[in-house]
Amino acid sequence: MDRRKFVKQSAMAAGAIIGSGFVTAGDDVILGHNKKKYRLDKTWSKADVTRNPVNDCHEMVQDSKGRILLLTNDTHNNVLIYDKKGKLISFWGTTYPGAHGLTLFNENGQDVLFICDNNRHQVIKTIIDGRELMVLDYPAASGLYAKAEEYIPTETAIAPNGDIYVADGYGKDYVHHYDAKGNYLGYFGGKGTEKGSLLNAHGIVVDLRQPKTPSLIVTSRQENAFKRYDLQGNYLETIAMPGAWVCRPVIHGEYLYAAVLQSNNRQWKGSGFVTILDKNNKVVSNPGGFAPAYENGQLKTMEQETPAFVYPHDVCIDDEENMYVAQWNSGKVYPYKLSLIS
Repeated sequence: MDRRKFVKQSAMAAGAIIGSGFVTAGDDVILGHNKKKYRLDKTWSKADVTRNPVNDCHEMVQDSKGRILLLTNDTHNNVLIYDKKGKLISFWGTTYPGAHGLTLFNENGQDVLFICDNNRHQVIKTIIDGRELMVLDYPAASGLYAKAEEYIPTETAIAPNGDIYVADGYGKDYVHHYDAKGNYLGYFGGKGTEKGSLLNAHGIVVDLRQPKTPSLIVTSRQENAFKRYDLQGNYLETIAMPGAWVCRPVIHGEYLYAAVLQSNNRQWKGSGFVTILDKNNKVVSNPGGFAPAYENGQLKTMEQETPAFVYPHDVCIDDEENMYVAQWNSGKVYPYKLSLIS
């Protein structure tokens, strides 16, 4: 048996004893590599499942007051609002059966949310307490869709000027561009074989780490890649993520974080993990996955090492650099918290 197989099987055996992960003193489960190592807490959420159930825990954000917001497609309570210790503060939402994407934007000092609903084929803008401000229907002006059902938005990104970018990640894989008032401006991407095309445009984020050259990073999940565009939709580069079905990119400080739904070599077998890239797009940590490795400057195929997660769908990084992981189709579990330890 080679070392890789031995380490993998040993980790899985340890996981069977305590749940998952690596065991350290005190039965802590430590995940990650280099300066991005975390202590796993699967019982962070103190919500009562009988009162506040979840179905798929799709996405999470932190608001300006430090609270953690979770989006679920359970219409008993689509949005759950927590403090950082996992205490449930409030909840709302019964009209978003396909709740999938959750983006927070500070608009003139007020936090606003953008919810992508797969079932409604809409993007809904709300304030933190749920009052709706705007609804974007399917982009008929694009001429790409014969009916609303062909459009299945998965994520939004908001530029500093308020422009809205919507990824049609479960539809035709275009990114649609609106101004802050919802006026349609155009589109880019779409399925195809060109470098600038997309395959499962699951997530999108505005990258402001280079202030003079802001850009968009879009997930091309089934290609195991992120793709970068300028704010006008011109293709710039591909960031290969071999072996990883990456979900939406989340930027916090100098780093890009993403949930990895599954490992490509073990599809639909609960093989997810999390990946973290530095400002140069080099993978520096894979919590739940094997340590990232490069050969001749090329990232080698990544995969799950420790079954700490089933199908991670999103991550949220709080103001203390801790991470929260929401999961899809994973037994209706509440989000896990990963506390940074190095």
